[in-house]
Amino acid sequence: MSYDPMELEGDGDGPHVTVRKVDDVRVNFILRNIDLAFANSLRRIVLAEIPTMAIDLVEVEENTSVLADEFIAHRLGLIPISAKEVDKVLYSRDCGRCDQYCEECSVVLTLNVKCTTDVPISVYARDLIVNEPRPSQTVGDPVITDDEGLGSVICRLRKNQELRMKCIAKKGIAKEHSKWAPTASVGFEYDPHNKLRHVNYWYEEDAATEWPRSKNADWEEPAGPNDAFDYDAEANMFYFEIESVGSLEPETILQQGIKVMQQKLAAVLQELTGATATTTAAAGDDDDDAMGMNGYGGPRSPELNGTGGRDYEMDQGYTTPYVNGGGASAWGGVGGATPYGATPYGQNGY
Repeated sequence: MSYDPMELEGDGDGPHVTVRKVDDVRVNFILRNIDLAFANSLRRIVLAEIPTMAIDLVEVEENTSVLADEFIAHRLGLIPISAKEVDKVLYSRDCGRCDQYCEECSVVLTLNVKCTTDVPISVYARDLIVNEPRPSQTVGDPVITDDEGLGSVICRLRKNQELRMKCIAKKGIAKEHSKWAPTASVGFEYDPHNKLRHVNYWYEEDAATEWPRSKNADWEEPAGPNDAFDYDAEANMFYFEIESVGSLEPETILQQGIKVMQQKLAAVLQELTGATATTTAAAGDDDDDAMGMNGYGGPRSPELNGTGGRDYEMDQGYTTPYVNGGGASAWGGVGGATPYGATPYGQNGY
């Protein structure tokens, strides 16, 4: 979709937004009358705390390609998945119906491709088939934006090579893994003329020539050669350009970023005032999504266990034949006696 440039003004000295360009991939805008901390917080939230969908579990039934299972699973996880109406998908740890995945907290995609010709074939994101049921009819579809309608390349197969996999897409945020990132990049700039002197430019002869100004410099007046430095000046214009990977529209990413910031601020106010979800709801907040199980419903990583990691009931890979996981030796446990006497390791005083 496309929009004409527009300006959205707040009341009085409140925030002021100038939208310079919007298309299916990018949104370019200016924020005024806010401070640097607020602008940078919005940038960080857009990068890492907006819920999206990504393939998180892969069950391999058959893989006779030249690529290892883990390699293909990693590539599958990086394929953009549509996150429209992602609010209808539960986080795995909030789902009360399952231990790993179900239709309320995940979307299942199947990959079943076999090469039967002498000419090698490519496996694309279009070959991922979404299984029904799922939380929403718009969530979980692979994002395909190329003109040929193929999507991302997964691997290549020669004759009689085959891939059969079940892929489980879950809801998460980029703080857990970058595969949940909704953005390819977030451009952020302020003070393009460096009037605040937050940057010291290294140069050989002339800084103005060797460091050309960005296009954002046209929106501000440069400092005069005889102007005194203002020690009290602060940045109040911030230039953003958000580029989406395709899972969410760029303007939706910005809206979700503001929503997450509101939720985080609500959590801070709740802790400072001692308010509870009950008192907040009684005050007139009827939005179920605004107050979640953790008091404010902010984004969280999927399926976290008590130690901060994910628990899929899998072998951790370091089990040994010894009872205590390899710590024991033929001479006993750590600090045990040897034919030469007690070892100092593990004893008091060391």
